[in-house]
Amino acid sequence: MAVESFRAFLDVLEDGDALTRITDEVSWDLEASAITMLANETDDKIPVFESVQSRCGETAARLVGDPYRGPQHRPWEWFARAFDLPVDSGPAYYEGMIDRLSEPVEPQVVSDAEAPCKEVVRTGTDASLLEFPWPYIHQGDGGRYATLATVVAPDPDSEWGSWSRHRAMIHDDSQASLLFLAGEQVPNRYYFEYERNDEPMPIALTIGAGPAIESTAEVWIPVGRSEVSFAGGLQQSPVGLVDCETNDLAVPASAEIVIEGRVMPEERLDEGPFGDYFGYMNGPRRSMPVLEVDAITHRKQPYVPFCVEGSGVGYGENSTSTFALAAGGPDATLGLRVAGFDVELAVPWPFTSQTVWVIATERPYPGSLHELANFIFTTWGMLHIDFFVFVDSDVNPLSPRAVIEAIALHADPATDFHQFGVERMPKVPLNIYQTPDEKGSASVGTSKTKTAKAYIDARAGGDRLPQSIGDRAAREQARDLLARAGVPESAFEPPHTIEPDQ
Repeated sequence: MAVESFRAFLDVLEDGDALTRITDEVSWDLEASAITMLANETDDKIPVFESVQSRCGETAARLVGDPYRGPQHRPWEWFARAFDLPVDSGPAYYEGMIDRLSEPVEPQVVSDAEAPCKEVVRTGTDASLLEFPWPYIHQGDGGRYATLATVVAPDPDSEWGSWSRHRAMIHDDSQASLLFLAGEQVPNRYYFEYERNDEPMPIALTIGAGPAIESTAEVWIPVGRSEVSFAGGLQQSPVGLVDCETNDLAVPASAEIVIEGRVMPEERLDEGPFGDYFGYMNGPRRSMPVLEVDAITHRKQPYVPFCVEGSGVGYGENSTSTFALAAGGPDATLGLRVAGFDVELAVPWPFTSQTVWVIATERPYPGSLHELANFIFTTWGMLHIDFFVFVDSDVNPLSPRAVIEAIALHADPATDFHQFGVERMPKVPLNIYQTPDEKGSASVGTSKTKTAKAYIDARAGGDRLPQSIGDRAAREQARDLLARAGVPESAFEPPHTIEPDQ
């Protein structure tokens, strides 16, 4: 049975011996994030910090470092266990996620008494952001951050509002600046509807809402539909929603923390710089909309999950990158199929999931790959992506080894590397190679919105030649012989390798 809360997800990690509880007191000031980064890079257990130096004596809040980060050899594993989906096969997990996303389940409204997030309720001046140990994550960050927050905002096109993920920089007891980039759904609603009419936008930030809710905040939902229904589909049960204390929004009842407030019109506070997903500081400071806190409700001894962006090899080993691979990939695969493309799988590259994607597909007619690449590159959710690798439909894009082999054997440097000309594609201003002019105006956090992008055709383009190293059965027999001779299984594969059939 799928889990329905963040605490149930932590139980899954604990049952799988993938979680460690640290009882020694740690500081929110770089120490918790440093320990988490080390765990990320060494593929160690998820750290839960039971005692954090802060003024949060009454809340007794705890930190959890990158709880959604998956094992390097099988990044989807903990999502698969949480959703009761196939664990051993990546393609089978993807198909299971696609089936769940195709069958939404409507939410259920519960009473305050049934909502764990209402165990403690504080309103007005009694509600203080600084009662929680928000971590200072990177040396040089502009402040302390809530990085794994699901934003709930009004949406006139859906009954239950819109969910998305936006980081928040904590300023004081009652204010935070929100990373609202023009062009995204919720920021657009604020900038072009509420602020234009000089109205505050009601909002709620939910912290620790569980894997189904966090996953659907990551994916692209059709207009007129609500993320909460797709979260219900993932967990195969209605998501419990409860009414906010100070506005008309409904929020996940199982959340660890709910911050209610208003995004004020024509008010700005500094945001950033921040150590973003490339592992470099992204700045300078810029002005972003202000969240004014009206109420905070939370569970007793709440958990505060956070993500150390930029940790690991090329952004591949933290919660955000795992969301991209374990939730964004299945959703993109489903979206491309619905759009009429013959796609086996669309997968973020495990090591650089915000830069490179791999698409396993057929090529039914000349120019079809260019048409597919153009469609994907011009989709809002793919702004970050620099290039795609197209492989045959029987190549597993979740296997870095198989993808590199396809590029090395089948991608002709003269004919199979294709570029969409300079300044033709939408882009965000985060890549290291971008010049200041290409990055555009830091004051509004947007780029020139145009850049060059490329794709690689690594398809065989016909019958494959026989392999000189023997077929798979012969290689498996050799592995069995070595195993019986006492060679450990870990010696058969280098780090970061996913088996071709996984």
